[in-house]
Amino acid sequence: MRLFAAGLITESNTFAPWPTGKRGFSEIGPFYGDATTRGQDDETGIVAGAWKELARRDGHEFVEGFFAHAQPSGPTLQSVYEEYRDGILEELRRRMPCEMVLFFLHGAMVSAGCDDCEGDILARARAIVGPSAKIGALLDPHCHLTPQMIAAADAIVLIKEYPHFDYPDRGRELYEICERAGRRECRPVMHLFDCRMVGFYPTTTEPMAGLVRRMKEAEGREGVLSVGFGHGFPWGDTPETGSKVLVIADGDARLAESVATEIGHAIYDRREALLPRYPDIATAIARARKHEGVVVLADTADNSGGGAPSDNVSLLRAMLQAGMQKAAYGCIWDPVTVEVCAEAGVGATLPLRIGGKCGPASGEAMDVVATVKGIVRNHSQQGLGPERCPMGDSVWLEIGGMDVVAMSVRTQTFSPDAFTGLGIELASKRVIALKSSWHFQANFAPIADELIAVATPGALQMDFAAIDYRKKRDQAFFPRVADPLGRG
Repeated sequence: MRLFAAGLITESNTFAPWPTGKRGFSEIGPFYGDATTRGQDDETGIVAGAWKELARRDGHEFVEGFFAHAQPSGPTLQSVYEEYRDGILEELRRRMPCEMVLFFLHGAMVSAGCDDCEGDILARARAIVGPSAKIGALLDPHCHLTPQMIAAADAIVLIKEYPHFDYPDRGRELYEICERAGRRECRPVMHLFDCRMVGFYPTTTEPMAGLVRRMKEAEGREGVLSVGFGHGFPWGDTPETGSKVLVIADGDARLAESVATEIGHAIYDRREALLPRYPDIATAIARARKHEGVVVLADTADNSGGGAPSDNVSLLRAMLQAGMQKAAYGCIWDPVTVEVCAEAGVGATLPLRIGGKCGPASGEAMDVVATVKGIVRNHSQQGLGPERCPMGDSVWLEIGGMDVVAMSVRTQTFSPDAFTGLGIELASKRVIALKSSWHFQANFAPIADELIAVATPGALQMDFAAIDYRKKRDQAFFPRVADPLGRG
C-alpha cells in the first residue's frame, strides 16, 4: 500500500482578540515533506516519524506531505487555511493512487469562513481517494467531533490523556486500525455519543482518571477497536461544540453504539464532580504561604494553550503585593519587554511596563522596576513528550525579590527548564507560578509538593454556563441545564 500522511494543527479560540496567520504557523514549521527529519523536536514530526517507521516495517510506501502547527489563537485567516489545505490536497492528488491516508489534525480548528476545518479537509480528501481507500485522523481530545468528520473518515482516534503525553501511542493505534482495514483484517465502524456537556477534564485526577481507565478496559472487549472521549473545546463557538464519546468497533455498529452510550453515561453521571472548582487568587496565595513544601500555582485563565494572550499579570501583581519571596513566575508573552531588556543587557535595572498589551483579557499592565538577570536567544523548553517547545528570545527579570520570565514566542509553560534554562534556580523556591491550565502537571508534579490550579482572570473562564455561544446548536447543555439527558 501507499500511505500518504499530512497534518494541519491549531486550536481556535473564537473569542480570542486576533486571528491565526502564517506567522503563527511559522514559529514551529511549516514542514514541506520534511517533518520527520527537520521537525523531530515537534509533535508533528514525532507522529509522522512513527507512521513512517510503521509503514516501512510493514513494507508499505510512505509519502510525507505538508505538516504545520500553530499555537492556539483566534480563527485562522481564510486565505491561509485555504492555501495550506489546498496544498495538502494537491499533493495527495499528485501522489495517487494512495490506499491509506493519515492526517494529524486538531479537531478544533476554525477559519474565518469554516467552522469545521478538519471535516472539510477529510471530506475533500475522500473525494480525491474514493470510497475504498482508508482515511484516518488523529485528533486532540479538545476537539469538536462533527458528523462531517465521521462520514468522511474510516477511523478517528483521540488522544486520551490531558496532559497529552500519549499522542505517539494514539498515532500508532490509528495506523494499526487503518492498516488492518486496508488488508481487510477488520472493518472499522464508528459511533458518536453526545454527552450534552461542556467542560474541562484533566485526566490525572479523579473522577476523570478512573473514566479513562474504564475506556481502556472497554478497548479490551472483543470487537472494540478504539474508545475515545472528545472533551470538546469550550472556547470555540461552533455548531458542534461539546463533549462526546467516539467508539470504533470491528464491523459491529450496535457494539459501537452500546459501548459509546455506556461510556457516555458514565461520564455524564459524574458531571457535577467533573466541574472545575478552583480557588481564587487570594485563597490560593494564602494556601501557598501556609504550605511548608514547594507549591506550584497555575494561572489557568491566561493559558496560550487555549488561545489566551499570556500577558495578564494579575496573579503576579497579587504575589508581589503579598511580598512573596523565594518565588518564580513565568512565562509572560511580552516581546516588547524582551527586546528592551535584551538591548539593556544583563545587570541593567530599568523601569518597565509589563503585560496588559493585547486586549480586555490581558487585564491591566503593571509598572515595575526590574533588573535583567539573564538573556537567552532562541530559548526553548521541554514539551509534553520528547519535543522541544520554542519560546524565542527570553529574559529573566528580578522584580520585587521575585524571579520572572518574559518570552517573545507565545506558548504555555510546560517544564521547569523554561526557568532553569535562563539560570533561575528552582531548588530554592517555595512557590512557582506559571501560565498553564493543566499541561504543567506532567513535568512540574515531580518537583512539587502541591499543585494548585487558580481561578485567575483571563480568556479561559471556567463558568461554562455563561459562555456567550452564538453558533452552538445545542444550547441546553450541562452546566447551563442541570440534566439535559434526563437521567435524574
